[in-house]
Amino acid sequence: MRMKMNLSLALLSVLFQISIATASRTFRTTLDMLHAKLVPSFLFWPQREELRLSMPMIFRQTYPRCVCIIDCFEIFIEKPKDLEARAQTYSTYKHHHTMKYLIGISPQGTVIFISKGWGGRTSDKRVTENSGFLECISAGDVILADRGFNVAESISLCNAELNIPAFTKGRKQLSPVELESIRGLASVRIHVERVIGETRNRYTILQSTIGIQMCEAEHPKGLTVLDKIVHVCCALTNVAPSIIPSG
Repeated sequence: MRMKMNLSLALLSVLFQISIATASRTFRTTLDMLHAKLVPSFLFWPQREELRLSMPMIFRQTYPRCVCIIDCFEIFIEKPKDLEARAQTYSTYKHHHTMKYLIGISPQGTVIFISKGWGGRTSDKRVTENSGFLECISAGDVILADRGFNVAESISLCNAELNIPAFTKGRKQLSPVELESIRGLASVRIHVERVIGETRNRYTILQSTIGIQMCEAEHPKGLTVLDKIVHVCCALTNVAPSIIPSG
């Protein structure tokens, strides 16, 4: 109820006739259990042969070597009191303080990678290069992304390939071949946006403004409460039917 319906701890305490402190403690204990059980079982990087055998037709025809489609999404948070944290979390794109997550989905529509949260000011490039994503890539893999992901060099060092929409680079217009390529890429890349939207709609806590205490890790390299919420929501999304038709 806390994640799916975004019910406040105060309301949950009334519904279950418990104190707010007990409601908070119960939520965190349950979240820890769900994270420990669901994330390893339902959110993992699949074997390449599994991806190839179950590749949807739209990818077989356009990007048969595609392993992952990546994107970043942001979640609103309260304004931090600390000035440095305030600067790190302010997103010029959203005009709000946010936490940013890198998400990767397979051609089958399954979430196979989700990062820890980064301050909204952090570039997509930095998140991609420092989140552990590159360690998942193997030689020959093709990664699809939007123009903002200027990580072709980093991915090429893994002997893999990044496909992003073509730039005009000073030209007035793109060639017909480039336009056709952009259309083909857009037709498959949109699925990562659909998965993000579907996850937000199913678990409306991701649409809310998160309290700053949920964005602070107990240990320097540990996960925050928000990280665990995002990871569990993505794992649960993987249990639901895929948005991408297999045929």
